[in-house]
Amino acid sequence: MDTHCSYVSYEKTGYFSKLVIDYLNNAEALQPFYNLRPQPENVSAAIAQKEGFKHRQVLVQQLQQQYEGLSVSEKTSSNIQSLLNENTFTVTTAHQPNIFTGPLYVIYKIFHVIKIAEELNASHKEKHFVPVYFMGSEDADLDELNNITINQIKYTWQTKQTGAVGRMYVDKALLQVLNEIEGQLSVLPYGKELMELFRSAYKEKTSIQQATLHLLNGLFGEYGLIVLIPDNAALKKLFQPVIEKELKEQFSHKAVAKTTKQLEAHYKVQASGRQINLFYLIDDKRERIEAEDEKFKVESLKLEWSLDEILKELDEHPERFSPNVILRGALQETILPNIIFVGGGGELAYWLELKDVFNAVDIPYPMLVLRNSFLLVDERAAGKIKAMDFAPADFFEDEHLLMNRFVHEHSNNITSLEAEFTQAELLYNEISGIASKIDTTLVQHIAALKVKTLKGLSGLEKKMLRAEKKKYVTDQVQLQKIKKQLFPSGNLQERVENFSAFYTVSKPSFFKDIFAASGAFSQQFAILVR
Repeated sequence: MDTHCSYVSYEKTGYFSKLVIDYLNNAEALQPFYNLRPQPENVSAAIAQKEGFKHRQVLVQQLQQQYEGLSVSEKTSSNIQSLLNENTFTVTTAHQPNIFTGPLYVIYKIFHVIKIAEELNASHKEKHFVPVYFMGSEDADLDELNNITINQIKYTWQTKQTGAVGRMYVDKALLQVLNEIEGQLSVLPYGKELMELFRSAYKEKTSIQQATLHLLNGLFGEYGLIVLIPDNAALKKLFQPVIEKELKEQFSHKAVAKTTKQLEAHYKVQASGRQINLFYLIDDKRERIEAEDEKFKVESLKLEWSLDEILKELDEHPERFSPNVILRGALQETILPNIIFVGGGGELAYWLELKDVFNAVDIPYPMLVLRNSFLLVDERAAGKIKAMDFAPADFFEDEHLLMNRFVHEHSNNITSLEAEFTQAELLYNEISGIASKIDTTLVQHIAALKVKTLKGLSGLEKKMLRAEKKKYVTDQVQLQKIKKQLFPSGNLQERVENFSAFYTVSKPSFFKDIFAASGAFSQQFAILVR
């Protein structure tokens, strides 16, 4: 079966927030919260904001150190080296180091930045653009990162390690997860090949951030992807002025509080932040820094500093200061010559709260692009969908509504009383006209009778449809199976399933198909039948 890709609007899927849809539709209410619309014609303005970027030497030096010992593709190596050139800019996505890349959408985010960089290199030949994956390795929410789902089977890494997940190490518990995964994947055509990559990345006592770098380099090196781990003293040193301002003034909370108050008039706000949006990161601990009585404290570690003392600590150990979600974007934009950030709906929601944070520290605010989304439909499922006279896009609809539609279209009996509803409306309107000439007080009584009759007809219609559905039990089971496969647990497939089940079945074409179907700035949800 040939690969076929179609597209639907994000709004039609029913899975995206009002804020995201409004951003895509250029709603006036959101325009004050960002600088540049995500359009090709605004790229030059985004570049102009970032010209004169000063940290190229440090960035390249640290990237080369991070990649040391890995087999680096010529394209990635060239892209890293090109960052020394003042005409080179990055297109960036970010994510935490989920084990084995986590859900499918991480793969889609990465291909999106690769596609944008490719298109910009073709349209702006005097500049050079490289795709970057900025690793949120300091995230300490293990429950979000310690599991993957393959063909609806969930695997969880049960470890007792604490602190930043990127600093954790591959242990025997994670190797046990690898063994369990191997049992499922090794029987597939490219399963053994992928398992070799997994095992070469996730070796015992390797840090999770280094394992993630190794894995992504193995998967995307041929595309020139650069993976950056910001948990690094030299890179954090570049961000020191912002951290110092946060400690002295707690500026970010004030900036975000003002913005969220404005946004709350129209939308549900995601990230409110704290008085100090920094954690103290040391060994296997990542704990909040609190300000109290002119002191800075990390209560759980029983640490306390005066302002001068904590600034001295910052100067000597910048790597110990970890920004939370409010300041993480500012760190990213400080250490990269970045012009475009590609993120999911949740990421865009909190980035739209941060413009004043960027303004307060004079860091250019990047163009925001909603990441690509895909629904993957295999040949077998596509055949079943076609046999039921549906299209894959129909399956965004509620399961019960889909089945109702199927019965209406395939039953030889009348299952809709739409015509009868219309006739009843006309009849009662006619009766009301006649009765009103006799006594106007009868009109209210007739209206009540009409409501009662229409309610009765509605109940009868539901019973008729329910009775007719029983003749299509096999079709209903089929529909439920397809729905469950495409939308596991009622969620988007990309938010649940890992890439490995698809990759191990058709490795030569899987990434190629995703890349070919990825848009750069054409913000639509893709349905890929393959």
